[in-house]
Amino acid sequence: MNQINRVAIVGGTHGNEFTGAYLIQKFAKFPDLITRPSFETVTLLANPHAFAAGRRYVEKDLNRCFLKQDLQNPTLNSYEELQAKSIQNTLASNGNKQADFILDLHSSTANMGLTIILVNSHPLNLKLAAYLSQISPLVKVYRCSFKSIEENPFVNSLCELGFAIEVGPIAQGILKATLFQETEELVHAVLDYLEQFNQGEISLTNEMLIVYDHLSVVDYPKKPDGTMFGMIHPELQDKDYQALNPGDPIFLTFDDKTIFYEGASTVWPIFINEAAYYEKGIAMCLTQRQQINI
Repeated sequence: MNQINRVAIVGGTHGNEFTGAYLIQKFAKFPDLITRPSFETVTLLANPHAFAAGRRYVEKDLNRCFLKQDLQNPTLNSYEELQAKSIQNTLASNGNKQADFILDLHSSTANMGLTIILVNSHPLNLKLAAYLSQISPLVKVYRCSFKSIEENPFVNSLCELGFAIEVGPIAQGILKATLFQETEELVHAVLDYLEQFNQGEISLTNEMLIVYDHLSVVDYPKKPDGTMFGMIHPELQDKDYQALNPGDPIFLTFDDKTIFYEGASTVWPIFINEAAYYEKGIAMCLTQRQQINI
């Protein structure tokens, strides 16, 4: 990659995550904020119907609709499946107008701070993530890599360069000024970095990067019929990116019994008690914290 010609900023992939959606509206109204000399920046409100309804999605989670085989399947025609195909046509199949870098803006009810979500380890993505974590101590880097693009169901599967920004904690369907401003500052930092990249003037970054690599997901305590009988333990709530050791409390049952973490080694949980993940059977994601060379 010698030149980035078009950057796409996507918001409202989930309609009740207002931070990204309203930033998109702001950037559309004030395009000078995201204009840089060496590339075009475009904005996209990904799921307008869900946003208008204040819902995560209308029929299906849009950010799970970008599997390559699904995009090529003409029989898939729910609103979100058709919207994913439209977004692909706009950002990935439009000749000289296709995006070279996609920035997808999300928010979370979990205590995720300012999280960069990498779906691959392209050197530019890693260097940019390192730069962002260097200029802001609030930035964490979660790597949820897929073996191939065919296995990636997210918006960011459409482009090798780019990542999602996940900010929280914030309730669904509201705005919080501090997170709005911090997200906007990250967007500007990304655009400035890409401009420097095009000019051959990349800022020096640390050669080391702390990443939290995805290991697995954990469901809530449930009976055989799927009924929950426990919740996140108070000692774990809001402790995203903090070490969880074998024997530490993880769940509290409704009859006040503690369930302890029984893993063999220390892990770092994130997306703890994310509201949108109840339907997916995910109480948290477990990660491995490691330092990598870039």
